Amino acid sequence: MVERNSDFITGLLIGGLAGVLIGILYAPKSGRETRDDIGRKTDELMVKAKDEYDQALEKSRKTYETAVKAIGEIRKKAEERVGEVEKTAAELKERGKESLEEGAGRFKRAVDAGLEAYRSEKETPAE
Repeated sequence: MVERNSDFITGLLIGGLAGVLIGILYAPKSGRETRDDIGRKTDELMVKAKDEYDQALEKSRKTYETAVKAIGEIRKKAEERVGEVEKTAAELKERGKESLEEGAGRFKRAVDAGLEAYRSEKETPAE
């Protein structure tokens, strides 16, 4: 962006200077007056070019600062989301662990009940 602005300013200077020189050289004035006009116009163009450069530089700084601020906000939001996802994952893990333990407990009770029924059936004489 800055390079494009620099190229623009360079083009502005060269084009402006060429236009001024051609205009002054074709004006019906003495050599001294013509040189004075060229010097004056050159100074004016240099001031204008510096103003344009300063404005472009300031705009670039503001754009940079805005981008840095936006990136900071995006990063903060991303970190918050990561924290939320980690918390949700931990909660789901805990719920899964509890469900697994509960299911294992029921399975153990069912196996124990089955074994007890088998033993009871085995001990009872067949009719």
